[in-house]
Amino acid sequence: MQFDLSALETATLVFIATLVFAAVLAIFVLTAALAAMLLLGLGRLAWAVAAGMLLAVVHGINAGWEIVARAAVGFPSRTSASGAREPVPAPSTGTYPRVI
Repeated sequence: MQFDLSALETATLVFIATLVFAAVLAIFVLTAALAAMLLLGLGRLAWAVAAGMLLAVVHGINAGWEIVARAAVGFPSRTSASGAREPVPAPSTGTYPRVI
């Protein structure tokens, strides 16, 4: 026995076609949403890597500049044996303490 579409009513064919069209649209929307989430995730990852690298470069420049400045002035490093920084007294400008 062969399958004959002419035996189906028009309303049944319209209903089946509507379900197929809805499935195609749903697959398209889900695929687009997945692609958007992947692109946003990759963009966020790239931003986090770039920001981390920039922060590392800035910290490296600051550390290097501190070493160079201390070597140029001839001051030893102001750290105690435990590695904690010792407070440095701020020089006074006369009436008001210096604020930097």
